[in-house]
Amino acid sequence: MPAVKNLEINMNEAANGKLRRKYRILVVPLDWGLGHATRCMPIIKELLANDCEVWLAGEGTQEALLKAEFPGLPFLPVAGYRIRYSQSAGGFVFKIISQVPRIISVIGMEHRWLKKMVKNHGFDAVISDNRFGLYHFKIPCIFITHQLTIKPPLGKWSEIILRRWNYKYINRFRECWVPDFAGKDNLAGELSHPDINPRAPIKYVGLLSRLEKKEPEEIKDRLLIILSGPEPQRTFFENKIVNEISHYPGTATIVRGLPLSSSIIPSTNMIKFYNHLPAKELNEEMQKAGWIISRSGYSTVMDIIKLNKKSILIPTPGQTEQEYLAKHLLQKQIAFTIGQNEFSLNMILEKARDFNYRFFQLEDLDELRVAIKDLLNRVTP
Repeated sequence: MPAVKNLEINMNEAANGKLRRKYRILVVPLDWGLGHATRCMPIIKELLANDCEVWLAGEGTQEALLKAEFPGLPFLPVAGYRIRYSQSAGGFVFKIISQVPRIISVIGMEHRWLKKMVKNHGFDAVISDNRFGLYHFKIPCIFITHQLTIKPPLGKWSEIILRRWNYKYINRFRECWVPDFAGKDNLAGELSHPDINPRAPIKYVGLLSRLEKKEPEEIKDRLLIILSGPEPQRTFFENKIVNEISHYPGTATIVRGLPLSSSIIPSTNMIKFYNHLPAKELNEEMQKAGWIISRSGYSTVMDIIKLNKKSILIPTPGQTEQEYLAKHLLQKQIAFTIGQNEFSLNMILEKARDFNYRFFQLEDLDELRVAIKDLLNRVTP
């Protein structure tokens, strides 16, 4: 009899609208490097903390990374943009331009895919990290980017054209979340603080880092080298590192940025190689490092600043966003930077030791938490 009584109560509550299912939120990062997936991780954790039912989507290395960090979450396959890169830095932009028709085709494909997924799975909201086609006019859809301004190498006229194209898609979303700070003391400079904003409301949600600052365990002169980014430049940089690290007198950990690779580089007592490290282990390695050497990818930059670590940033040749960001952080004395062609391990360490680092003063302003609360208040499951 108690079971029957409880069933009657539940049915009455459901009839009165008191029983509501969890909010079902879809999170999808771009497949352009691992950074888009890693910076979605704090968003996923915050949604879970708000008792949401989180679904993920993607393919390839993004899928492997997200499944490793969130093995219990449902995952949907969706084709990525699958950008191909040039062998040379000079041909980088023209290689991207040649793929614009394919990019536009994928945007249309992923928009049709989302409409089908919303119909089949009943998503209440979508959070898209730089995937332009994941908008839906019946549910709130959020677009995440730190590049409101895109910096092409072809002059101001091309920047204006790209801004119009960029904003055309951003304006189809309910809001645009920018992983940076709203004031002058920000990380991405003109990239995240343009002269002209899109019509879609902008929310600055602070640093999106999966890492946590803990008690320092820093080991003097220990290096952490994080390899990432598109091929073949990732391999070019790795070869430079491998050729020089054997002469380094201290200890070093090298993370190759290859979560799906079965090939390995043998470690020694002093130099450790890993194809990939999960967030917890990477957090520990970053805390131990006296210096972090990496690309100037924005997600890696946010991780470094979250932990207040000394860094040496080498932008991927031809990637104008990374080149601008490296120059901007150097001018603000947040990071020491140098070009890949000028890279010499001993030389950059000597220069970095004389560099007057300015650590970013972080405050827990809860920008992301507030943005997610506002989103959920507008969701109707």
